Amino acid sequence: MREMPHDPLEALRSICLSLPEVTERKSHGEPAWFVRGKRMFVTHADHHHDDRVASWCAAPEGAQQSLVAARPDAYFRPPYVGARGWVGVYLDIDDVDWDMVADIVEDAYRTIAPETLVARLDPAE
Repeated sequence: MREMPHDPLEALRSICLSLPEVTERKSHGEPAWFVRGKRMFVTHADHHHDDRVASWCAAPEGAQQSLVAARPDAYFRPPYVGARGWVGVYLDIDDVDWDMVADIVEDAYRTIAPETLVARLDPAE
């Protein structure tokens, strides 16, 4: 299990930048991560709308609903992109599951990245 970081943004950044061909730049005033500099798959949301620190992540179909239903204290439907299935992850709660955050970020990447990059995540068979 990953240790709770001192700075949730730095932890999120580290997870995102560990994926193939990911770059970071600001989008709407917040750090965001893009596949090949074009397609955003995660954005940081610090005090956006509700004074909470969170991330918004692209998600496969059905993931948002199941995560929010299971733990509404940890996951939410973010504004703007929630209608497209993205999931919000609160990063300001005491029991952030950083292994789960890493899994959600990887799922976001897999949702957005082209198959050739996704294939680099899977071990050779």
